[in-house]
Amino acid sequence: MNLISRIKQSSRELILFASAALMLGMAFSMVDATFNNFLNDKFALTGFQRSFLEFPRELPGFLVVFVSAALWFFCSRRLSMVAMILSAVGAALIGFASSNYWLMIAWLFIYSMGQHLFMPLASTIGMELAREGQDGRRLGQINSIRNLAAILGSFSVVLGFKYLGFTFQHTFAIAAVLLGIAAFLLFMMKPEPVVEKRGFLQLHKEYRLYYILNVLSGARKQLFITFAPWVLVSVLKQPTQLMATLFTIGGVIGILFQPLLGWAIDKLGERIVLASEAVILVFVCIGYGFAKFIFPADTAYLVVCACFLIDQMIFSVGMARATYMKKIALQPDHIQPALTAAVTIDHVFSITAALVGGLIWNTFGFQYVFLLGMLIAVVNFFTALRVRIPAKAAA
Repeated sequence: MNLISRIKQSSRELILFASAALMLGMAFSMVDATFNNFLNDKFALTGFQRSFLEFPRELPGFLVVFVSAALWFFCSRRLSMVAMILSAVGAALIGFASSNYWLMIAWLFIYSMGQHLFMPLASTIGMELAREGQDGRRLGQINSIRNLAAILGSFSVVLGFKYLGFTFQHTFAIAAVLLGIAAFLLFMMKPEPVVEKRGFLQLHKEYRLYYILNVLSGARKQLFITFAPWVLVSVLKQPTQLMATLFTIGGVIGILFQPLLGWAIDKLGERIVLASEAVILVFVCIGYGFAKFIFPADTAYLVVCACFLIDQMIFSVGMARATYMKKIALQPDHIQPALTAAVTIDHVFSITAALVGGLIWNTFGFQYVFLLGMLIAVVNFFTALRVRIPAKAAA
């Protein structure tokens, strides 16, 4: 009853955005849950072709700051609608117009561009809809909704393929429809005034600490996205379907954890949350890299699974970087461009980290990749200690 009354008391804009988050979260989850099987069934991919797919998938993350600059005349809510339309079109074309591998790559690029374009906008709009001093709480609530949506999307795929005779075209069609509904809901939101000059391509020296935090985040993120699953699969010899189970468990935990993390950001501050993330990461790296050598096989497996779930939860600490940027912004219209630039910075260093990590794994062994992760975590800790909130923002 309390939840229902809180929904009734929420603003129209918040209800529309939360509903859009639910739709797009389900859609992205459905595509993620089926894309690799789609590739396997539709195309006889060589190893190079499969690895090459990461380039068009991640390239939009690098280009997003330039695309946002070109579309400066859209406010954040309208630009998010454009992002959902791009993803909807891309999903539909992947499902229905992928007659060959190279054509599918073009549609994947469009789909991924919509995804990456929306990343900074989700934080921008979420903070616009927050009460004073509750930015973290609001972002945590929105992320919790997307966690729930991801679970619903994955479960729909399992149900559909097991009992309802789904094909890949069904999945991509439903995802495209859900993304279209999300675009409509975002269109229904009242647009905020457009600032004529947004400065997307301008980096401000006043925000250099924020940029450094995103450099470290990008390097850390890709190391774990790329190599953590391989510890389970190739080092501990666990079945690949274990990953789906861990993602589901992590999603369920995230529904409760995300709002709690948002509360911690608001109450304890970005400095403590970011520094705590770095400390936790040191222990996660030890678990990933050395559990096999410290514990018996069964215990090592449980330790690495626990590390994976903890790692999955603290990915959301990116909320603290977003709220920090809002608090140090010299002007309100600097926030979205800075968040967008951060996505580009993140992707430049995440791709680099993946290449370096791969070389280290092949040359020295998997545990040395996580020694690199520990080094990044230590640097991240001391960088987080430098975070200071201006008095006017903290008041």
